[in-house]
Amino acid sequence: EQQFAPVDESPIDMFRAATYVKYIDSAIELINKCHDLGYETTCNIMAISKEIEPDLVEALDQLAKTPVDVVYVVDSFGSLYCEQIEYLVKLYKEHLPGKEIGVHCHNQQQLAYANTIEGIIHDANYVDGSLFGIGRGPGNCCLELLAGFLKNPKFNLTPILKVIQDRMLPMREEIEWGYIIPYMLTGILNEHPRSAIAYRQTKDKDKYAEFYEQMRETQE
Repeated sequence: EQQFAPVDESPIDMFRAATYVKYIDSAIELINKCHDLGYETTCNIMAISKEIEPDLVEALDQLAKTPVDVVYVVDSFGSLYCEQIEYLVKLYKEHLPGKEIGVHCHNQQQLAYANTIEGIIHDANYVDGSLFGIGRGPGNCCLELLAGFLKNPKFNLTPILKVIQDRMLPMREEIEWGYIIPYMLTGILNEHPRSAIAYRQTKDKDKYAEFYEQMRETQE
């Protein structure tokens, strides 16, 4: 069993349990353990665009009885639209009284930023982002966009931009992430991006129409 140090002996102060609905019991076990050690705890229920609502609600009701601090609406496949983010944030708030709600969005359809703002509008107080949107495949909401949107004088955009120009741009030459059509296609089809990630490693990586037809065939 993995052992964790108490929070006062650790360089970190938060643990996140990322789980699927079917593994919510194991996530709750981890949340309870980390809470007892003094950590702030959050939970990301992944792939909710594939879940039926009663199963999701049951998981939320279980989390409501735990000490978890924050529960995130997670758009794992970048398939959700703003009205769905609004609905889900409100659903989470209804079933998680006293808990904070967060949003974690992926950028398959270039909606990570818009969906994050939608979450903020509906009182999601925790939002995730990454520098230059870096992340597996299509990436995440851009941290620099969020800093600009929030317009908080505590946030200085200059050092963020410096890291992007000095570190992220060279990295982008070696690692591919961000909006690319195969990732977009997995988003609109509500599929995991693993197939697009694999396709981007082949000699046919830019044959978008062929990839789309392959994806459609797997859904039939």
